[in-house]
Amino acid sequence: LFDKTFWSEWYQELDKHALVLTRDDSDHAEVGATPIKTDKGWLMVYSHIKKYYTEHEKIFGIEAVLLDLDDPKKVLARTRYPFIVPEEVFDRYGYVKEVTFPTGVLVNGDMLEVYYGASDTTTCRAMLPLEDLINTMLEGDEPELFVRVDGNPVLEPNSNKWENRDVFNPAAVDIDGVVYIVYRAMSMDNTSVFGLAVSRDGKKIDERLPEPIYVPRIDYEKKLGDPNGNSGCEDPRITRIGDLLYMCYTAYNGIQVPRIAMTHISVQDFVARKWDAWSMPVLISPEGLDDKDGCLLSEKVNGHYFFIHRLTHHICGDFIDDLAFETNELDRCIEMVYPRPGMWDGLKVGISGPPHLTEHGWLLFYHGVSEDKFYRVGAVLFDKDDPSYIKGRTAYPIFGPKMEYEQVGEIGRVVFPCGSVIRGDEVVMYYGGADRVVGIATASLKDVMRSVGI
Repeated sequence: LFDKTFWSEWYQELDKHALVLTRDDSDHAEVGATPIKTDKGWLMVYSHIKKYYTEHEKIFGIEAVLLDLDDPKKVLARTRYPFIVPEEVFDRYGYVKEVTFPTGVLVNGDMLEVYYGASDTTTCRAMLPLEDLINTMLEGDEPELFVRVDGNPVLEPNSNKWENRDVFNPAAVDIDGVVYIVYRAMSMDNTSVFGLAVSRDGKKIDERLPEPIYVPRIDYEKKLGDPNGNSGCEDPRITRIGDLLYMCYTAYNGIQVPRIAMTHISVQDFVARKWDAWSMPVLISPEGLDDKDGCLLSEKVNGHYFFIHRLTHHICGDFIDDLAFETNELDRCIEMVYPRPGMWDGLKVGISGPPHLTEHGWLLFYHGVSEDKFYRVGAVLFDKDDPSYIKGRTAYPIFGPKMEYEQVGEIGRVVFPCGSVIRGDEVVMYYGGADRVVGIATASLKDVMRSVGI
């Protein structure tokens, strides 16, 4: 029976009963789904709303807290930020825009199913690995799927004039069991060129060439501004299609807005190190737009090539017919991956290396930048026949800057891959650390696929 006296006394001591989950006085938290019992504690999925009292600035997020089994008022662990925010069209537009509000959860095998209201209009379901979510909360930091190899960083600046400042952001291509690592190198006058290192096992450097394999050749990548300003060829990505290697990179002359350039070389000439065989680059992104991070899919989709790139702060794609780009330019930009406000990739996103075709679809690693300017790595899975359709995306980063050589450099707190290879169940990722050095890290493909919901 309702006891008025009991509840009057209870409210007078409200602070003793409150479970405070907000991080700031401007935030608001509401109970979402009924807690579920796990062997680690009571898992409660709830709504956390940033800037709740400021109209048009509210950020609805879905978070989780782990409560003690014997004393549910005791918080054992909680998420650092949301794992679901308004992202899809149905999340963002409706009776009340930009809302994701949890109302129920179920455990299905090793997956947690979260049911939520989207924009007060539709009911939706999202899934993520339950064990990964709980481990993330208990560890107090993102549990990384990737493990750094012994000997990192594997490449550092040396005495060669063209790479005596920085070496970073490497592409990678596996040819007949040998991994060729094409990395960006900078001289003291901040000119970027590409160098080459070779690894037979993919994790240890066996050879490093003393001269660059690719240098600026067209006006758009030659230094036209400050003699010590940035210019040149930046951040390569390499895709093999048949007997040709297509390399996309950022061309910059120090004055105009950077643009995506593309060149190609035959596999035979590349292995034979005939660097004069690189085709003259063509500029393929529209003039005047901030467009970077470009790559091609390794196979046609429905008779068309598919090009992925980063326009301003999000990842988009274009179907194209002509790789010579005599009649094509990237101009449609099908929007694919957005930043997720309030999450680890809330400021901007961009691709890492070219995606891998797996039995479940195209697996793309991407970099996400948080509001506090950390560069981390996530993964997204696209449909095999429609690469603009997302089948799954990591809720948490799978790799981030933790080592000193990733925290301190030209730009601190950065891991920035431009290439990866897959051998069996092993994913080998090649990345730049703090825009200064090159590192290598490995992960299980099975674990990566689980992180995107497969």
